[in-house]
Amino acid sequence: MATVRDIDAADEWLEGWTARIDAQAARAARLAQRVAGLSAQARGHGASVTVGANGQVVGLDLDERMYDLSPHELSEEILAVMRSAQQSLVDQVAEEVHDTVGADSETGRAVLDGFARRFPAPAAEDSHG
Repeated sequence: MATVRDIDAADEWLEGWTARIDAQAARAARLAQRVAGLSAQARGHGASVTVGANGQVVGLDLDERMYDLSPHELSEEILAVMRSAQQSLVDQVAEEVHDTVGADSETGRAVLDGFARRFPAPAAEDSHG
């Protein structure tokens, strides 16, 4: 038969567990809010690209140096600068993960893995392509 002491211990454990879950959920919500406000920019020869929180291009500026490039070179430059901006975004997300949920948490690992898969580092991309 369960004693009052056993029931009290179970209640304490449940309250502690609930508090930890609530705290983790609050940190995850803070992370989501911070990541949603991120953007990153990179510049290259004739192109500047800004990406939003999901890595989508939200700004593209071309300057007169673009006339020095062939259409193929310009498209390659834009793609390279876009990837650089996306990599900068990944770095920013990693900082936010570290500051909120921790890179070693399940949430942190999932967020970091998701961004790393969507926006692989140039060296990893080159080895696969």
